[in-house]
Amino acid sequence: MNAFTGETFQMHQVISLKEVMRITQLGRATIYNMLDPKAATYDSTFPKQIKLSNNRVGWIASELHAWIESKMAKR
Repeated sequence: MNAFTGETFQMHQVISLKEVMRITQLGRATIYNMLDPKAATYDSTFPKQIKLSNNRVGWIASELHAWIESKMAKR
């Protein structure tokens, strides 16, 4: 069990943008702005996506989990 609402995940499980949005409750534009160094909402600690194919990216679940844990630790 983990912070992903009681779900289990494997250490190198790749999750989709839709799943990242569901887990973080952030919108698509917000997520991509957090990844863009030129954006006002850039977050260098937010997990970078990995390219899976020409038209598909994903995120490593454990990296997203660690990012959420770091946010929780700062409160």
